[in-house]
Amino acid sequence: MARFLVEVPHEAGREACIRTIAAFLQSGSHFLTNAEWGCKDGEHTAWIIVDVESRDEARNIVPPLFRAQAKVVQLNAFTPRDLEGMMGSS
Repeated sequence: MARFLVEVPHEAGREACIRTIAAFLQSGSHFLTNAEWGCKDGEHTAWIIVDVESRDEARNIVPPLFRAQAKVVQLNAFTPRDLEGMMGSS
């Protein structure tokens, strides 16, 4: 399984935040109901980290209304050994 960060921006403003948050919470999806939000700090974005099989599966977690603007990034961790290998291959 791969790990993905799903970033879902939405319009600024109280009403836009309410609509977006409600859509996430009403979806019933465990992933969406546990999203992290930046709205109170002026960053009108939700972030979700999911462990799924593919980028498409990660994007499909997002409600259809917000999928087009969602950004999906595969996450990777690196070890000191990984770094040594990368440095040795240059």
